[in-house]
Amino acid sequence: MAREKNHDPRRLDVRAFAAAGATLSDAWPQAGFERLGASLMPAAADAPAPVEWRADGELRPVVGGAPETWLRLAATTTVRLQCQRCLQPVAEPLAVDRWFRFVDSEEEAARLDEELEDDVLVAARGFDLHGLLEDELILALPLVPRHEVCPDPLPMSAGDEPLADEPAANPFAALAALKQRPD
Repeated sequence: MAREKNHDPRRLDVRAFAAAGATLSDAWPQAGFERLGASLMPAAADAPAPVEWRADGELRPVVGGAPETWLRLAATTTVRLQCQRCLQPVAEPLAVDRWFRFVDSEEEAARLDEELEDDVLVAARGFDLHGLLEDELILALPLVPRHEVCPDPLPMSAGDEPLADEPAANPFAALAALKQRPD
């Protein structure tokens, strides 16, 4: 793990990190992301891919004001999800590459969030970069995971045989027969 000046990603002083123009990078096991794991299929014999990440801090100058605190978070991994067509495992690559602006208070974050398209968070001395990374990975999950082409044919209901050139039954045929009956 690359670590500058003992910056701890689980209790990061975002302002000091950005002021130093620091960089952190590491590879964390997927098992350490419990909320993400709840969306994944249980791992088979092979170990899940690690989450490789990098964080860069930077202060951006502002004309007539204090510099803005920014953090770039980039990560990649491959997760194992359940295909929604065939219900078999599908390997899905995830990639995150986002910039976050940090401000002093919740009120300021809410105000700027309304005005700007930037992702705005509140700076804290003990900011949890691991938690932010997990949130971003969860948001990167596909809504409907599926194979481009499923590896096995889709299972049919028990006893169902594929229909061969039979015309579809008209649902109104029974109603027409009732209407023709004399009372």
